[in-house]
Amino acid sequence: MANAWSNWSGFVQAAPRLMASPADAGELGDLVRNAPGPVRVAGAGHSFTPLVASQGTIVSLEKIEGLVSHDAANSRARVRAGTRLGALMHILQGIGQGLPNMGDIDHQAIGGALGTATHGSGSRLGAYHTQLETVQIVDGLGRIREFSRAAHQDMIHAMGVALGAFGVLTEVTLNNIPSYRLRRRKWVLPIADMLRDFETMMAAHRSAEFYYIPFSGYAQFIASDLSDAATTARPTEDDEAGLATLRKLSTVLRWVPSLRRALIKGAVKKVPAEDYVQDWLNVYVSDRQTKFNEMEYHLPFEEGPKALAEIIELTEQRFPEVYFPMEVRSVAPDEFWLSPFYNRPTCSIAIHHDAASDPLPFMRAAEPIFRRCGGRPHWGKMHSLKATDFKRLYPRWEDAMAVRRDIDPQNRFVSPYMAGLFGLDQ
Repeated sequence: MANAWSNWSGFVQAAPRLMASPADAGELGDLVRNAPGPVRVAGAGHSFTPLVASQGTIVSLEKIEGLVSHDAANSRARVRAGTRLGALMHILQGIGQGLPNMGDIDHQAIGGALGTATHGSGSRLGAYHTQLETVQIVDGLGRIREFSRAAHQDMIHAMGVALGAFGVLTEVTLNNIPSYRLRRRKWVLPIADMLRDFETMMAAHRSAEFYYIPFSGYAQFIASDLSDAATTARPTEDDEAGLATLRKLSTVLRWVPSLRRALIKGAVKKVPAEDYVQDWLNVYVSDRQTKFNEMEYHLPFEEGPKALAEIIELTEQRFPEVYFPMEVRSVAPDEFWLSPFYNRPTCSIAIHHDAASDPLPFMRAAEPIFRRCGGRPHWGKMHSLKATDFKRLYPRWEDAMAVRRDIDPQNRFVSPYMAGLFGLDQ
């Protein structure tokens, strides 16, 4: 039987000639040299673009995981790239360290999260790749190579967001912070108020984000701040039950928008506020069971409210089947060459579509709005951009491509999809 691979949502599928799980960097090097090409690396499959898809070899790093070493004085930890974020949280807590920030999903491998510029929210907090101190890779010739921020800053900036194309990450050293607690609060407010006070609200907390529930007129705002208080119980999460209700209303009342809006508005207004204190690893993550496909664009911060207002209007006028909340976050600027946050404060807007139906009409209609506002797409989420687009969006694009050619001179990591991203299919 042929090998089969699919991403988490099932939207991206591949039938590689070989699927392999090397035990260490040495075995990985042998695979890179000898396995059928192109060689692509799979983490948890939480990307919605064909980054992993290959007819050659798909490599899992599931055996290359765990803590290598740590530096208590500097709050640094060296970990293997296949380590899942859920496991990493507990590893770090056990040595008195914490990730400075996180997104709300912990299934990804740290290598995949780094490679796609995965992020949390906070106007003064960077994405995972901004924590990089050292990286160890297996390059396109199967050689083990290591780079450090102290000795090879340009290389770290070039390959910190790697797309699985700047070698295969095997180990990374992360700059963390001492373990900490957060006070997390959630409350509901009218979306008009949120858009009016967007800059103030997003800057007022260490971490701030909000979700807009389509057809409700309301947003759920989430604020997290450092706290020395004693821990309190985290409320029971009911996101999945809420999604089920929204899905039912979108199906039954799709063509009665006024009634649907009234029912959703009434339900959202009754959502109770939350206020609790917990250790960092018990705060960020939410349970995500209902499968979806996702597009996320990273915009200049000041463009966020305008773009979101247009997306809301588009959704509520033309796509009554959409019921997933829209997620809005902020991210600090950084200096990584292929980072969507390169040299600018960012507002990130993510839209979602039920995985059980075709997401493309909605995504294709929304994407021009993001692009008009100067958006850069999340590397692991749905978009239609190619190399000519990225050259305009990334000032260091050509420099990054030169580094990629040095690391992978034989294009062992270049699938047809990657060739389109890099302009090698022309």
